[in-house]
Amino acid sequence: MDAYEYGELLKSLTIKMGNICNIVKPDQLRERLAEIEEVQQDPAFWNDAANAGKVSQEKTRIERTLEKYDAAQASVDDANEYFELSKAENDDETLELLYEEAPNLKQKIEALEVQIMLSGDHDGANAIVTIHPGAGGTESQDWASILYRMYLRWAERHGFKVEVLDYQPGEEAGIKDVSFIIRGENAYGYLKVENGIHRLVRISPFDSNAKRHTSFSSVMVSPEIDDDIDIVIEDKDIRIDTYRASGAGGQHVNKTESAIRITHIPTNIVVQCQNDRSQHKNKASAIKMLKSRLYEFELAKKQAEVDGVEKSEIGWGHQIRSYVLQPYQQVKDSRSNQAFSNVEAILDGDIDKMLEGVLIAQAR
Repeated sequence: MDAYEYGELLKSLTIKMGNICNIVKPDQLRERLAEIEEVQQDPAFWNDAANAGKVSQEKTRIERTLEKYDAAQASVDDANEYFELSKAENDDETLELLYEEAPNLKQKIEALEVQIMLSGDHDGANAIVTIHPGAGGTESQDWASILYRMYLRWAERHGFKVEVLDYQPGEEAGIKDVSFIIRGENAYGYLKVENGIHRLVRISPFDSNAKRHTSFSSVMVSPEIDDDIDIVIEDKDIRIDTYRASGAGGQHVNKTESAIRITHIPTNIVVQCQNDRSQHKNKASAIKMLKSRLYEFELAKKQAEVDGVEKSEIGWGHQIRSYVLQPYQQVKDSRSNQAFSNVEAILDGDIDKMLEGVLIAQAR
């Protein structure tokens, strides 16, 4: 990088920070923060625990946003100032240091840009994820289990907690279905771009002839909806079935039909929960899952009307991303049009850059 290239980078980052400022509105956030701090001084404020909790969460979000914004703005301002001084004084040593730090500076601004994109109504919510294999039996079920592990490792990398709601193992390998909640800041905001069909191309470990196979799995992501969200589910619109939980659990699992399956008849959305020994608790969790899925369903329906597309089947031509292991190694997202060669790392949960690429592409 030379002085001209660095100068152009600083121009672009300065413009980007201006755009971010228009979205963040830091002055308004500081005013709101001052208001919150003032009301928190009133002892009566803490009498309403529910409201106090919401306001405290808002305060935390504002503080984090301002902290990241201020740090990024200060970095760009400092870089501009040091660059102009170094050019005026012919300080080649400082210029070289600035050039070396350029990628880090760019990454910091891009990270803030992504942070701003995660400002939707439920982007900060926990994510309820359901993975379902497409046609193909054991091969697709194994692919579903690989995706499941990928999201578990992603959650682990971020220090997020995972709660399994339903797990249906495959007969030979893999999984028939799995639903789980990832609890952490912006979990839904990041993972919402994973909604869709995921395609795998590889030499099948289940094929004695070592032929290349293509498998599909669907991933559905919805936000964990708060109880105050008004989503009405009428009894006439649902069918509730009970069944015996599968997996580890000893004699209790074999004797008690504690697992719950709820079918929403108008939309044909099916949710299942078997993570608790209590049928009542499983039903409550399943209802919450259904509300989240219905919320996501309505969002997708509205977006489909805007885009003029219909719901996709789990198969050819509908994938949002392809993971190719043979004859070459590449993961390519059809929305950002980005391709990645670090396939092994991605399948081990290193998917942040991929997710951010889609978020940026969709925002543009």
